Amino acid sequence: MTCEIVSVGTELLLGQIVDTNAAFLSRELAAIGVQVFWRTTVGDNRDRITAALRTALARADVVITIGGLGPTEDDLTREAIADALGEPLEYDPVLGAHLQQLFAARGREATPSQLRQAYRPPSAETIPNPYGTAPGLKVEREGKWLFALPGPPNEFEPMVHEQIIPLLKGRTAGMVIRSRVLRLCGIGEADAEAQLQDLVRQSNPTLAPLAHLGEVHLRITAKASSPDEAEQLIAQMERAVRERLGDSIYGTDETTLEQVVVNLLREHGQSLANAESCTGGLLSHRITEVPGSSEVFIGGIVAYSNAVKEQELGVPRTILEQYGAVSEQTARAMAEGVRARLGSYWGIGITGIAGPSGGTPEKPVGMVYISLSDPTGTMVQRHLFLGDRHTIKWRASQAALTLLRQGILKGGCDSLSRS
Repeated sequence: MTCEIVSVGTELLLGQIVDTNAAFLSRELAAIGVQVFWRTTVGDNRDRITAALRTALARADVVITIGGLGPTEDDLTREAIADALGEPLEYDPVLGAHLQQLFAARGREATPSQLRQAYRPPSAETIPNPYGTAPGLKVEREGKWLFALPGPPNEFEPMVHEQIIPLLKGRTAGMVIRSRVLRLCGIGEADAEAQLQDLVRQSNPTLAPLAHLGEVHLRITAKASSPDEAEQLIAQMERAVRERLGDSIYGTDETTLEQVVVNLLREHGQSLANAESCTGGLLSHRITEVPGSSEVFIGGIVAYSNAVKEQELGVPRTILEQYGAVSEQTARAMAEGVRARLGSYWGIGITGIAGPSGGTPEKPVGMVYISLSDPTGTMVQRHLFLGDRHTIKWRASQAALTLLRQGILKGGCDSLSRS
């Protein structure tokens, strides 16, 4: 069963409101095996809403509209549904009486604009709304369903749970859709996909690579007649992916890289200290967001100026003068210095140019040196990140976590540098 969600509201197109309703609905429908193939957003214009509905009804088994059912002049979903169905809007006296009672219970009289909510096309049934004044609508025609629901989430979400899901669940032949996300670091989207070409072409389960900030996600989606069968299909695909990508996969679903790194440090009984320049403490912040990080994270030094690099980390002035603050030599000295000063097993040093100014042809914005040091040795990576200041800082912190994870898994900097 396929579905199209039509979200109505000019505020959505202007970016004034994020469409969390459609995301919520997509998740709920996927859980019962309804496949959302299209999501359309249209402004408060009767003709455009009508056109969107006609297109949706022509290609989807189920069409669900969100919003535009209120009492104001720009609430036009009822009218557009009537136009799309080729029917007039008619006043429903039972619904009108119900609305009048609702307002009377509040000591108010229903105005003509509020009674607009009592109109519906003749073929539409009312979906009760115990949470507000705007009722929903449902139409079944030629084996297809059209539902219209109000936009406020406190009305929309319970109506989905109580009205829409039970009705559709009985018509999906017991099919369910399940997904799992594999999270990758240290490998690009193109490189990952190149190793998974045949798996990406499969239809059930599907495998879709998605690029994220500093990492790649692989979404596995399976459709089956039961949750257990869907999970088995996902597990088979996951095994095949892990055989090819190995340690590039650091976690699944909502697991974060910092959580994985903290757990690895705890498992190995190792500690960490950071020396950060261009990231300004972001790496330390991410690590300390993980509960229990105090067991492994000793502390960090934000060494933004050369004076602090020299005084707090012991970076030799000769290195700063000869190579500059943004250099392999400085990053190395920062990692070794913070490890020595704070007495940690691992030391990380990060120095670079986050921008938007400060770059030169030799050292452009986005150039970042990341150093990792442990008792076996010290290594340095050079990166050239693209993006704005926030993006560069985040990518640098992500690369540092990736390098540390690799160092732990390989047994130290010496082994990692030779791998």
